[in-house]
Amino acid sequence: MDYKVLEGAPLFKGMDAGEIANILEATNFRIRRFTAGTMIAGSGDVVASLYLVVTGTVKGEMVDYAGRVIKIEDIPAPGALAAAFIFGSANRFPVNVMALSDGELLVIEKPEFLRVLEADERLLVNFLNMISNRSQFLSEKIKFLNFKTIKGKLAYFILQKSDAGGEIINTGMTQSDLADFFGVTRPSIARALGEMEEAGYISAKGRIVRILDRSALTTLTSDI
Repeated sequence: MDYKVLEGAPLFKGMDAGEIANILEATNFRIRRFTAGTMIAGSGDVVASLYLVVTGTVKGEMVDYAGRVIKIEDIPAPGALAAAFIFGSANRFPVNVMALSDGELLVIEKPEFLRVLEADERLLVNFLNMISNRSQFLSEKIKFLNFKTIKGKLAYFILQKSDAGGEIINTGMTQSDLADFFGVTRPSIARALGEMEEAGYISAKGRIVRILDRSALTTLTSDI
């Protein structure tokens, strides 16, 4: 295994490849390989282990009662799967996890992972930070889902990105990415952005958005 890759994993924050190797070589783990297009875990499956993406990329998605697929996020190496659901009474995958490419997972069963956390305070603190960050991410996701209009979602997203009051932001997403993130179609995103530009609220080119009327964007976020 290339332990260097795991230096970027939140669980091993502050550790180099040698330290990570020492920890894992004293830990019972296994490598699970997956191929593009396969389901790694289904919504409702028990989360019985820590899963770290070692190579490749997977995605989390959910299907609503109308059959619409809502993409939650892509998880490239060295991200973790459902880390916030390993412990607790409802420790089940909240979404389907699908493979976007061929890759590998590092799997540590829950009892063994608990032993590792107890043995190294750095890992424990890193893990607590991981699940706290995940809870904050899901909280923000819920806010987006509450908006009735796509323009309301976009306005909130843009204002959130301009945290320091800046007028020019990089969304970090293509229109297709935004469509997946909001659970809508790409044409709907394109149309909403076009209408916001025409109204003079923003100007957009690729992933770069310039805020022209912050007050108008703020008004759009009241549509909940």
